[in-house]
Amino acid sequence: MGGARVSGRRVVITGMEVIAPGGVGMKEFWSLISEGRTATRSITFFDPAPFRSKVAAEIDFDPHARGLTPQEVRRMDRAAQLAVVAARGAVADSGLDMEAGDPAQVGVTVGSAVGATMGLDTEYRVVSDGGRLDLVDHRYAAPHLYSHLVPSSFTAEVAWAVGAEGPSTVVSTGCTSGIDSIGYAAELVREGSAQVMVAGSSDAPISPITMACFDAIKATTPRADDPASASRPFDGTRNGFVLGEGTAFVVLEELEAARKRGAHLYAEVAGYATRSNAYHMTGLRPDGAEMAEAIKVALGEARMEPDALDYINAHGSGTKQNDRHETAAFKRALGRRALSVPISSIKSMVGHSLGAIGSIEIAASALAMEYQVVPPTANLHTRDPECDLDYVPLVAREVAVDAVLSVGSGFGGFQSAMVLARPERSVR
Repeated sequence: MGGARVSGRRVVITGMEVIAPGGVGMKEFWSLISEGRTATRSITFFDPAPFRSKVAAEIDFDPHARGLTPQEVRRMDRAAQLAVVAARGAVADSGLDMEAGDPAQVGVTVGSAVGATMGLDTEYRVVSDGGRLDLVDHRYAAPHLYSHLVPSSFTAEVAWAVGAEGPSTVVSTGCTSGIDSIGYAAELVREGSAQVMVAGSSDAPISPITMACFDAIKATTPRADDPASASRPFDGTRNGFVLGEGTAFVVLEELEAARKRGAHLYAEVAGYATRSNAYHMTGLRPDGAEMAEAIKVALGEARMEPDALDYINAHGSGTKQNDRHETAAFKRALGRRALSVPISSIKSMVGHSLGAIGSIEIAASALAMEYQVVPPTANLHTRDPECDLDYVPLVAREVAVDAVLSVGSGFGGFQSAMVLARPERSVR
């Protein structure tokens, strides 16, 4: 997906909400990342002693305090709970009166890489009596276990929560799910299939099974002595990513319709593209060709040259393979502009929430335009000669930000890029 525009319709973000490590809400999220603070810590959700990696970026999230009913909490996995709260928040922030419009013209797209991981992990421990039963006892299963097995339940929950009866889709493309969910939703608005899309992603994967999987391939960091500095994208001492959790949702509308109702315009989704390397489940080609191609196509759709970019929100996972691959992709796609454009990774502060991080990074990119500030890459003290671009170490930077590139890279070879542009502002 991504290429020439099929119509003249322009798509803008008019509402946002973020729930991320370090704070629940957009204000708290921006405060954390703009100040260069980190929310990585020793795991508290379970005993991490048996695992190689013992740190994560957890959210202090109380679903009851965020307006979910006891029945909703009982029915939904943690990732679905996060998604519903964030989607409701994004709609409230947009100022849309969902009851006044046609619900068939409102759609939902939800991205997730691993679905209801925490719910499934918990239920397996129950039905297997703590892993002691080879043949599990189904009588002990929760009545809503089926909804944990099908990721489409996330989309259904969000659609019910916001009153959407239009196109409803789940996008699961690994760690690019967050970008891809918003990109797909923007295309639906652009082509006229929906007037409004509520789009985002959610993952809550901090569970024993997830930690064991990443331990097995040594993708997560074993650094446990100082959890706050464990996530070190682009730093010469990095040795793996820090698993996180979170969600972000946006409201997308056609530009003229948003202007007509006096909506606040955070950003225009000016270009989007996704590619696959068709190479390896977890490996990356060192030249970054597929990510570079996605960047070029997204810029082409936005009708922008590389010099128009003011900031790049990097994937920046903190693995040696990814950071070098991404550096090569920027150079290949942007030429000389890659040497001077500010680039940073917010995963240094909020960890890597798998499918959710892409939409969280889109929100961060829009807020960078909102406040004209580029968030830093925390914990970047030691320069890696192979990551020789301007990765904005440690301290945020005031920059005139009118156009942002955000990229993602996922297991399975997925490579996605989105360009956000600063539209003319309207007053709330």
